[in-house]
Amino acid sequence: MDWRATTESEVWDMINDSYDRMSPDQKKCWEPIKVMPEKWQQEPYGSEGDGFWVVALIGNSVIWFNDIEDGFNRSSYTKFGTINEYWCNQDQLEWTVQHVLDQIHDGYDSAGYCGAPQPIA
Repeated sequence: MDWRATTESEVWDMINDSYDRMSPDQKKCWEPIKVMPEKWQQEPYGSEGDGFWVVALIGNSVIWFNDIEDGFNRSSYTKFGTINEYWCNQDQLEWTVQHVLDQIHDGYDSAGYCGAPQPIA
């Protein structure tokens, strides 16, 4: 099977499905941070699909969809339009929003992060 980039329509379907599963607190968090899905760059992994879909902004971080690994992630950014870190979590959007809520409530990031492929030494 050949990989293909996720379309905006497919991202909207995932957002809407996730929204239906969100708790009331997750929905309250989601509403002020959501943005219209927009492709942002990430080197080197985002190059093949012309970037990754960013769906939310909070502080200096973005929530984005990794269509290589089929899941949502949260990464920092310093330049608008460029994702700093590559993560390969296979999280549902509501899980990622819950991590934002947990960080606001507890003061630390409780999310686990699965990193990019590493060379075998």
